[in-house]
Amino acid sequence: MLRSLRRCTALRPLGPLVLLGALLVTAIDVGAQAPGARVERGRYLVEGILGCGNCHTPKTPEGKPIASRNLSGGSVTFSLPPFAGAASNITPDRDTGIGNWSDEDIKRSIVEGKRPNHGRLANTELAVVMATSFFKALTPSDLDAVVAYLRSVPAIRNEVAPPVYRMAQKHQPFPDAEAGFSDTGMGDPVYRGRYLATIGHCLECHSPQEKGVFDYGRLGAGGRVFNEQLVQGFSSGWTGSRAANITPHPTAGIGAWTDDEIKRAIAQGISRDGRKLQPPMGISYYAKLIPSDLSAIVAYLRTLKPQEK
Repeated sequence: MLRSLRRCTALRPLGPLVLLGALLVTAIDVGAQAPGARVERGRYLVEGILGCGNCHTPKTPEGKPIASRNLSGGSVTFSLPPFAGAASNITPDRDTGIGNWSDEDIKRSIVEGKRPNHGRLANTELAVVMATSFFKALTPSDLDAVVAYLRSVPAIRNEVAPPVYRMAQKHQPFPDAEAGFSDTGMGDPVYRGRYLATIGHCLECHSPQEKGVFDYGRLGAGGRVFNEQLVQGFSSGWTGSRAANITPHPTAGIGAWTDDEIKRAIAQGISRDGRKLQPPMGISYYAKLIPSDLSAIVAYLRTLKPQEK
């Protein structure tokens, strides 16, 4: 995630660690222009912090993603007040996936929540469960990388029934995503952590909700309940879970946790007291985050306003 549009030329005044970071940023910028590097960056995002497969990849009864059916949809189903349906096939299959979509079609679906009208579905709005309001934060280069990777995955034929909409799909804007992010700021760990937490839509689950409306004035306070009857397919026998308070509150949140304890919770799914965290936490995806990105997320979480409840 260490990316910058600025070349670092005057390096002599910098300390050794800053110098190393500057060199890494420059190296990544040069390589990121190559198509292969773009696909790899997209792989890191899609199979990592974005957690796309958490909904779009079928799983075993134990909740493990089935690699041979990666991103082919149909496994995780939702029955919520606004809609009912299953996660769609986002592989390049031309008949049942997104193989006929243009790059702009794919980008619009990710950041605007609108699918192209190719005759299969009358309604072009994507269901509200799609984290469009958060994905809107993706920088242009990262959005290009995501599209490049989705083009590269094996095409899998898997017809997924279209969703049933019960009301208009309204994606509530997320302030940080609306403000946008720039590649030039990614050298700052807190800034990069805010970016990663936003595109990872962490605060979609970990912020309170009242009658379907998020209370972003209490970012990270948790409390959202996930019911197995409403969301199925994450794992067999899951009885539901409640999103935790991830603000720096010393008792209600994670203020007393060490950085390593927070990283372990994110990447290994183990709480401070040794409890195993429950779905829909995308642990198998966050486990792929590089150490510097994990550290950046922790640095950002430390800046949230402490919330007691």
